[in-house]
Amino acid sequence: DLRMAVVVRKEPTNHDVDVCDIPSYVSEYIEKEVGNDLKSLKKLEKLIEELTENKAQLEEQVLTISSEVPKRIQNALKNAEDSKKFLSRLLEKETLLFSSINNHLLTAQPWMDDLGVSIGQIEETERHLAYLKWISQIEDLSDNIQQYLMTNNVPEAATTLVSMAQLDIKLQESSCSHLLSFVRSTVKFWHKILKDKLTCDFEEVLTQLHWPFIGPPQPQNVGLSKIAGTPEVYSNLETLFCQLLKLQTSDELLTEPKQLPEKYSLPASPLVILPIQIMLTPLQKRFRYHFSGNRQTNVISKPEWYLTQVLMWIGNHARFLDEKIQPILDKVGSSVNARLEFSRALMMLVLEKLAADIPCLLYDDNLFCHLVDEVLLFERELQSVHGYPSSFPSCMHILSEETCFQRWLTMERKFALQKMDSMLSSEAAWVSQYKDITDVDEMKVPDCAETFMTLLLVITDRYKNLPTASRRLQFLELQKDLVDDFRIRLTQVMKEETRASLAFRYCAILNAVNYISTVLADWADNVFFLQLQQAALEVLAESKALSKLQLGQLASMESSVFDDMINLLERLKLDMLTRQVDHVFRDIKDAAKLYTKERWLSLPSQSEQAVMSLSSSACPLLLSLRDHLLQLEQQLCYSLFKIFWQMLVEKLDIYIYQEIILANYFNEGGAAQLQFDMTRNLFPLFSHYCKRPENYFKHIKEACIVLNLNVGSALLLKDVLQSATEEPTATAALNELGIYKLAPQDVEILLNLRTNWPNTGK
Repeated sequence: DLRMAVVVRKEPTNHDVDVCDIPSYVSEYIEKEVGNDLKSLKKLEKLIEELTENKAQLEEQVLTISSEVPKRIQNALKNAEDSKKFLSRLLEKETLLFSSINNHLLTAQPWMDDLGVSIGQIEETERHLAYLKWISQIEDLSDNIQQYLMTNNVPEAATTLVSMAQLDIKLQESSCSHLLSFVRSTVKFWHKILKDKLTCDFEEVLTQLHWPFIGPPQPQNVGLSKIAGTPEVYSNLETLFCQLLKLQTSDELLTEPKQLPEKYSLPASPLVILPIQIMLTPLQKRFRYHFSGNRQTNVISKPEWYLTQVLMWIGNHARFLDEKIQPILDKVGSSVNARLEFSRALMMLVLEKLAADIPCLLYDDNLFCHLVDEVLLFERELQSVHGYPSSFPSCMHILSEETCFQRWLTMERKFALQKMDSMLSSEAAWVSQYKDITDVDEMKVPDCAETFMTLLLVITDRYKNLPTASRRLQFLELQKDLVDDFRIRLTQVMKEETRASLAFRYCAILNAVNYISTVLADWADNVFFLQLQQAALEVLAESKALSKLQLGQLASMESSVFDDMINLLERLKLDMLTRQVDHVFRDIKDAAKLYTKERWLSLPSQSEQAVMSLSSSACPLLLSLRDHLLQLEQQLCYSLFKIFWQMLVEKLDIYIYQEIILANYFNEGGAAQLQFDMTRNLFPLFSHYCKRPENYFKHIKEACIVLNLNVGSALLLKDVLQSATEEPTATAALNELGIYKLAPQDVEILLNLRTNWPNTGK
């Protein structure tokens, strides 16, 4: 029964943790400690003792906890009561304090009102005092200037005026309009007095120096040498120049710089320094006198008159400015370049004149083009000879104005197309200018192609100094359009000459295409066009007109701005070369008809002939090949001719291999004759163009090796090829014989074409 009870108790039971099933727990505990072994019943006494001890400990813990819990609860309740009483006392104090503060504020409010009025009066008094201090300071400075002028101490007066101008600058953000007006009027008053006085003295010194130097450079140098011995004049010049420089701050405050309309997008530039302004006054008068109004010198069709005059003035005064004025500026620590400042001031006269004249001649093609040509020449000389920076305002800004620029672009296109028409219709269009000079005529460039590339180069030179990348990119698009137009014209002429693809004109067209493609590829590495490529990349990235791959290629310089044009030209070049190769190859095949019918099977062996000689049937083939090579070598440039003969050799190699070698059987004499014809006659025709021509006839060369192997080697090779189970073994055997192009299967076919096998009785 006990065993059965134990077995029953082994069944797994699931107990609800929320239900205290003591009998089940006891049964499991006994099962765990006693199990099925009856001998383990001896442990019962020990288990009872342990359980009794555990029961006593648990009862003791329960009693202890039962006695401690009420004490903790009582302490917590006491603390809560104490906190409640303390909070009540705080609330009572807060109420009393709040009431006291309110009473105090009510009592103090009249005092605060009175005090606020007093503080406001004090602040207003302080503002008045500060206002009076500024006025006093300005009046003190004004009095000082007056005293300095009464004692003829102009340098100190100028220095004091600088301090007054700096006060004016400090007060710019003030809202005291009357104070600002007072300061500005005071500065203006003394500035005018000092400027008039110094200007009068400065002009007197300039007169002593015979300024301005209107005559040619030689009299100017003579004049300089005459007054070189008067240091007093130069001392006065330096003194007055420095004093006028001190008035620069006040002059910038009072003078509004002349600005052309915003449509010209001129870069911001500071006011010309005062001494240079005074030095320029007589030249400005002369310029306006001669080149405005109804003067005979003011001719709209002669812009070169005033442009040349300005360049002459800059050149005439350059030495004086460098030797006499620049040292003064360096001495006072100024960063101004005297010559550039002088040029910049004169340039403003030119820009005003251009802005006034251009609208009057915008739609007269001849006058407008003449103006643009003269302006470009003027800009080039100004920058190259006189070092005028491109970042300064220039005539190119006037030409970049939208209406003017579009007109310029239209005229460039119109005249370029007219030039293209004339160059292609010229009698000498397809003749090289340097045909009689071998060293120069390597490219064999026809006159029309060279003239066209010169035209593109001139256009580049005309627009490269434009101030903005967007304008330069528009001109670049014009150049690409012109290249495409010229390519189309060349294609049209080429199609007319297709029937005579070896004629002189066809070759000249091919040379032209090659030359243009080569030059464009060279231009792609030019710094100017690389900068344009970067500018185009930025524009395309903003407009998202290209894929990420194309943008990446442009950014990494893998492609260029001319890639599209170069690809089209290269395609045309390859097409034309293919036509020529096909033409020559047809002639060669016609000439090779007899040679393809040669009876290689019945030719005498080499030992039966005294001397080996060329097959008579091969003569027409070789003569035709030689004549065509000589003709095209003379008519095509070196790089084109190299491509031509290599393309021809490739076709010729396959043709002879397939149509002559694989189509016939060879005895010993036939194989020797074929090898003699190829190695001693065909290959040498190309020795003038490369060192090892046989390397271009791989099929023929290796076929001759196989056909001319001695019988033993041929048998051994045949056995190796037939028994080789792996291709590397056969390939290694062929490589030992110098055969690299032909596959093992091809060599087996060639071996089967031999008839000089020993009679084995099979």
